[in-house]
Amino acid sequence: MTHRDEAAAVRPLTLAWVSRHLEAGERIVGCEALHGGITAEMRRLTIGTRDGGTRALVLRTFVNRERAEDCLNREACALTLLAGTGVPAPGLVAADPAAAHCEYLSLLMTHLAGRTVLGDEGLETRVPALARQLVAIHALRPAERPRGYVARTTAETVVVPKGADAAAWAAAIDVIRRPAPPWEGRFLHRDFQPGNVLFDVSPARPAEARITGVVDWAAASWGPADLDVAHCSANLALLHGPEWGLRFPEAYEEAGGVSAAAASERLYWLVRDALALSEEVRRVSQPWREAGRAELTTRAVEERLDAYVTALMDTHG
Repeated sequence: MTHRDEAAAVRPLTLAWVSRHLEAGERIVGCEALHGGITAEMRRLTIGTRDGGTRALVLRTFVNRERAEDCLNREACALTLLAGTGVPAPGLVAADPAAAHCEYLSLLMTHLAGRTVLGDEGLETRVPALARQLVAIHALRPAERPRGYVARTTAETVVVPKGADAAAWAAAIDVIRRPAPPWEGRFLHRDFQPGNVLFDVSPARPAEARITGVVDWAAASWGPADLDVAHCSANLALLHGPEWGLRFPEAYEEAGGVSAAAASERLYWLVRDALALSEEVRRVSQPWREAGRAELTTRAVEERLDAYVTALMDTHG
């Protein structure tokens, strides 16, 4: 495949739009699809520079119009707020929030080094690193707050997996029927989980993994820190087993994070996010399988979710 053929994978109007945001003398010489995105198509663009070298940009294309404008605006706002903060996030290059220039709503950003790591090996190092990074995000006090968080489930929309512990799930659903506990606002990533964190890690030395980037800020919000903790906990439980979901809140506090004071309040957020994932098990597990975790079938993930919800209710309920 030639460089010209690869560049043609970008739709014509979008290709022209990207080209207008390059430096003088630069051009697109390569295009590679990035896997793992759920809300949008992702492409890594190789840019030929004037001096004969290359650099990389990432093009995010929201082909699904549902919530696309909100997602793009949240991400563009977040990347602007994060510039210069020390949080390793992409830099915003350009945005087309109304598809005025591209075929679909599009966002262009800088490319970060590193890769996602979804395997079990090296978890003892990566989980504390994830916790430290999340504490750093929550410590930000932007001059302009992002939009408020969106709750992603209700007691009526929870999908109880086949064969699940009925009593545990009924008790968990009752938890989220209550009003949300009082909370102190923090800057949230809102989808902070291993699939959105990049690491520099050698296969020979997985214990030396170092975070190089945090991506996918399309749900960035203002809300309770416990909600980000709960989301990462639930994803760790589904990827690596319930014990890792239970471990993450402890790691967050060990890293200096502050959770809700009362156990019942912490349980509310942990359960809310776990139950929200019940509605999208198939959607979240597919990218994991594409990334090499073939054993994480929809059924296997449902079973882990059941075990995690049951463990939450046994431990905190």
